[in-house]
Amino acid sequence: MNMAILHKNLADGRWFELSLMEQLGNIGSEVSRAQSAQNKDTARFQNATDRALELFDLTLSDARWRGRLTEVGRAREVFCDAVLGGKEYGSSLADINRYFTHFAIAARQGR
Repeated sequence: MNMAILHKNLADGRWFELSLMEQLGNIGSEVSRAQSAQNKDTARFQNATDRALELFDLTLSDARWRGRLTEVGRAREVFCDAVLGGKEYGSSLADINRYFTHFAIAARQGR
């Protein structure tokens, strides 16, 4: 099955120009959107979840972060757990959102 690319500009190379903080901050934006839509708007929730997963996958494919892939992969895994109800790790989108907020702040501050 071939998934449609949701972030075409980013997938075409722009994503790989961003710093790790910027990439994680952008993932956090989608996590925040998913949290806002959870249990309120199924379509918005699914779309934000799909976009977040795509951004996770783009980050995981970025060769610059070889030493950070385990951390990014684990964050993706915990995000998936939260989306599916937190049964494996007891995670929630609120917890994941707090985690990613720090990256968005750091990216804005140019770190």
